[in-house]
Amino acid sequence: MLHDLPAIQKNVHWGYFDAALAPALIVESGDFVCAEAVTHHAGDAPELMMDDRVRTLYDTIPEADRQPGVHLMTGPIFVKDAKPGNLLEVRYLQMIPRFNYGSNLAAHWGHLFTDFEKERVTIYELDQASNTAHALYAYDYPGKYLVPGKRSEIPDCCRDLALKGIRVPVRPHLGTAGVAPDVAGRVSTVPPGAHGGNIDNWRIGAGSTMYYPVAVDGGLFSIGDPHVSQGDGEISGTAIEASLNVMFQIVLRRDFRFPSPLLETPDYWIVHGFDEDLDVATKNASRDMLLLLTEQQGLSRDDAYSLMSVAADFSVTQVVDGRQGIHCKIPRSIFPPKKKRRA
Repeated sequence: MLHDLPAIQKNVHWGYFDAALAPALIVESGDFVCAEAVTHHAGDAPELMMDDRVRTLYDTIPEADRQPGVHLMTGPIFVKDAKPGNLLEVRYLQMIPRFNYGSNLAAHWGHLFTDFEKERVTIYELDQASNTAHALYAYDYPGKYLVPGKRSEIPDCCRDLALKGIRVPVRPHLGTAGVAPDVAGRVSTVPPGAHGGNIDNWRIGAGSTMYYPVAVDGGLFSIGDPHVSQGDGEISGTAIEASLNVMFQIVLRRDFRFPSPLLETPDYWIVHGFDEDLDVATKNASRDMLLLLTEQQGLSRDDAYSLMSVAADFSVTQVVDGRQGIHCKIPRSIFPPKKKRRA
């Protein structure tokens, strides 16, 4: 079955996951969902990144209710029969920009903020023909960027030309998505964790599949923080933040378990590790890759450890979400085909 999940007030929650939230949608395993993911940065260029429905959404959610995180989330989706210990396999099929514009904020939480001592917004325009984006203009943010969704009305005289002649690849993806943690009350969308959350891995786009460990009945899956481009590290604090229309399929998996968000792309298996310390995050990713190779590929721990050192690539996912991220990818092509079981 195909479901529509528009980003209207009754279907969104701003800044948090919460196991007590009533479902915006109830689905069965195998159902498809077309959902709207609206960026919390639409106010950076409201004349370009908002339509009437987005304006209404911003108008109806008080600033005081946009907490403790910052991301505008669509959901949650309750998956029938999903229980703690299961996995939600989310097959991302399509991610289409809602508008041809996006925003990058060099924020006060960016890695080099103390080198600049200011916040700056760069507005990008998308070129669908070349699947690239170029900077349209930039401006220094007045004051400090503290309220998610704050609208800026910047006169033409304060808009600077930026990045002349440079184009960056457009690769739409979700910065934040996941299930509700088994915790009382609101859980911020900002730090990533076992539930998913703000992973900020640009590979979580159309054609990829994510596996999220279920912590509460139904899973309560939500999406948000849509991006159209980002580099590993997300060094200034944000990506090109832009609203997306997302189609995905949710499949309930009871046949295997995994302790952290697992990403499958056409070419790689990718595990994630998180911690305030990148060394610890790297160890967490290493141990989960070790688990994947031993439990899913049948390798011994010794063989898996050797293979990781010669064939797995570790990279910094992001350094700006408080809890930093490392991802480890290993090519799927190096493994022999699994033998099919006889009927």
